[in-house]
Amino acid sequence: MKDLKHLIWFENLLQTANNALVKEAKEAGGVCVAYTCENVPEPLMNLDRAFSIRLFAPNTGSLDVATYYMTAFLCETSRALLERAIEGGFNFADCVVSPDGCTMINRCVENMELLHTMGRDNGRFFHEYMEIPLKADENGLALYVLQCKNHVLAPLREHYGVDISDASIRRAAAEHNRVCELIRAIGEFRKEENPRITGYEFHVLTLATYVCPKRLVIDRLAETLEELKAREPDKKPWRARVALVGSEIDDSGLIKLIEETGAYVCADRFCFGSLPGRDPIALTEEEDALTQICRQYMYRCQCPRMMNMEKVYGRKEYVSKIAREYRADGVIYEQVKFCDPWAYERTLGASMLREDYGFPVLSIDRPYNAAASSGQLRTRVQAFVESIEIKRLKRGGAV
Repeated sequence: MKDLKHLIWFENLLQTANNALVKEAKEAGGVCVAYTCENVPEPLMNLDRAFSIRLFAPNTGSLDVATYYMTAFLCETSRALLERAIEGGFNFADCVVSPDGCTMINRCVENMELLHTMGRDNGRFFHEYMEIPLKADENGLALYVLQCKNHVLAPLREHYGVDISDASIRRAAAEHNRVCELIRAIGEFRKEENPRITGYEFHVLTLATYVCPKRLVIDRLAETLEELKAREPDKKPWRARVALVGSEIDDSGLIKLIEETGAYVCADRFCFGSLPGRDPIALTEEEDALTQICRQYMYRCQCPRMMNMEKVYGRKEYVSKIAREYRADGVIYEQVKFCDPWAYERTLGASMLREDYGFPVLSIDRPYNAAASSGQLRTRVQAFVESIEIKRLKRGGAV
């Protein structure tokens, strides 16, 4: 296919956390709100002149220093983030908001605070830790709203004078929705028989919306959508279509590796993906915007930390639904190494998707940087694709 006009521009934004758009927003007087977990409602960090940046550590190499502070048994994401913070890679942040999504990320951020890795020259810098519900119900919602008030909205107003009014929240939600609408419209092309966008390209665009100021990527996302409408897809068919499910993927190289085996990544149910991370937020005038945003984040959340049984079984049903909607031939359940919440979820989910929903499933744990074990990962994915092709032949279909 013809190269997308802005793909290199988007790829370059993912080479460093302090990318060109972060610098542009900071130079314009923006307040950079760094965060670590999908359970912090994004619109609340994009009020007024504030903008949210999810911390990530591209091109990660050695984790030796972070391992000294956190041991080798904690997940590679938490250690990669701490390593980059110690290196000074997150000095652009004006504050850090971290919910108790998992204890490992909490230990990571606590070490960042104790080691003063950020904000040394900023007297207004702050760390905030949120308690978030384990169950999606009205009691959980009340806790969620209170935590967002106390640990996101109030500190932004107190330290940086950010407008946290209902009107400001609604403006931020509208901007958020515009990004969601563009990403989801682009993602619709993945349903085509011969998709006109690769899974790798889609991941690059989606990840950029989490690690760049949203208002600065909207125009190029819109232009890319229009470009895709006229793009001619490749005629060569993919060997298989797979839904990728699991913990956050900060390394687009993992998607590229999978697709180099001939498996098209047609759906992305992982932390900070588009499903459901780029679902628009519907607001009415009958209730305050904060409560409505928190409710929608809580009930649509697919994080394995949510433990009520409706959520436990609902997560597998959701994967089955999107796999069928995007016509996936199989499911790859992945987790970053030593991630406890997704380790349990991957074990149960892989079994249920295979036995209860009839999908071929590949279950893998992986390093934070896919290049660290690319040969092993490639071999396993190739074998999985071949198994899908063999099953298709047994059913009398064409390879």
